[in-house]
Amino acid sequence: VQLQASGGGLVQAGGSLRLSCAASGSILRINDMGWYRQAPGKQRELVARITSTGTTTYADSVQGRFIISRDDRKNSVYPQMNSLKPEDTGVYYCNAYMSNWGRYFWGQGTQVTVSS
Repeated sequence: VQLQASGGGLVQAGGSLRLSCAASGSILRINDMGWYRQAPGKQRELVARITSTGTTTYADSVQGRFIISRDDRKNSVYPQMNSLKPEDTGVYYCNAYMSNWGRYFWGQGTQVTVSS
């Protein structure tokens, strides 16, 4: 199983980016999917998660600005990131829990840089 993340880049503060993450390989069912980020010198932190039934969870710092969605036909998860701030800068990682494997899988990370 592989998770391929894309969509990162450089954006000015106040701008928007949409990341995507697609899972491929031996997949029977994807349960939770989520995005985490890691800023330089900081620990990796949760950005947003979405369950198989569509329940979403957001970090307080992105609540109201980010929207996470998923497309199960494409085994994909997308965070729409709006009103970006310099503190949103970091490497963004997607992950997915697959019950047939009994474990989480991680994507390779994509860099998001927000300039002030």
